[in-house]
Amino acid sequence: MKMNKIFAAAAAAATLFLGAASAHADALTESAKAGKPIRIGFAHEIPWAYPGDKNEPLGFANALALGVLKSMGYTNIEPVVTDWGGLIPGLQAGRFDIITGGMYITAPRCKNVAFAEPMGKFGDSFIVKKGNPKGITNYQDIEQKDATMVTVAGFVNADAAMKEGVSESKIMQVPSLTEVLAAVKAGRADAGAGNDFAMKDLAKSSGGEVEVTDPAALPESTFNWVAIAFKKDDKDFLKAYNEAQAKYLGTPEMLEAVSKFEYTKAQLPGDAKTDWICANR
Repeated sequence: MKMNKIFAAAAAAATLFLGAASAHADALTESAKAGKPIRIGFAHEIPWAYPGDKNEPLGFANALALGVLKSMGYTNIEPVVTDWGGLIPGLQAGRFDIITGGMYITAPRCKNVAFAEPMGKFGDSFIVKKGNPKGITNYQDIEQKDATMVTVAGFVNADAAMKEGVSESKIMQVPSLTEVLAAVKAGRADAGAGNDFAMKDLAKSSGGEVEVTDPAALPESTFNWVAIAFKKDDKDFLKAYNEAQAKYLGTPEMLEAVSKFEYTKAQLPGDAKTDWICANR
């Protein structure tokens, strides 16, 4: 009889222990619920995500993320601006808690971060000198016309170009979009590659020296879905974020918040899910 009581007590203690362990939330959930700031990391990528005059987070990816976080009850936000190439290493090193920088979901990135469900679908394009003197409209043109392409280190465009048969020797990689524009204007590169929004913004800032190619001229495989990224350990927060985003995405409130940054209904992500995108991009 005594042994039965001992076993019962042990079982009860084990149940309590397992219950406490299962109730233990991830680090970001605990930190946010304790009132600590949620640190969002992004680069200077107009109109996706960029700092304002007072370092406030601007851009449609930031606007959407902030709207979702607010709906979850979180308004204590701390922006952290870094180079594009420093976003994933910065997240992994704990410099910030979330990447809000408008990052494409790709298989290599899925190995390093946990993406939320997509918040938009976007295409890429090139900037070229006015008149497009080499007639560049797609990646094959870079190779066949002995041209040079420039893109930002860490962007998906270098890999996309090589998949389309472009020699690595014909691809320049630079730290920022400003340098992409400078390389094309100076003739060091014949085309600059990046997401269509960014390329249009560069063209607007060029004083008419460059123009943007048609994103539809690139293969369907170059269209990508964008999502907010988290540390892989922050599973509870990611789950809660996905639930909140599903309720917020596409609402009049959300569309109003992002419309000033060029995001429209046309960029809504459709039915694609992150698991499928990770396996196919």
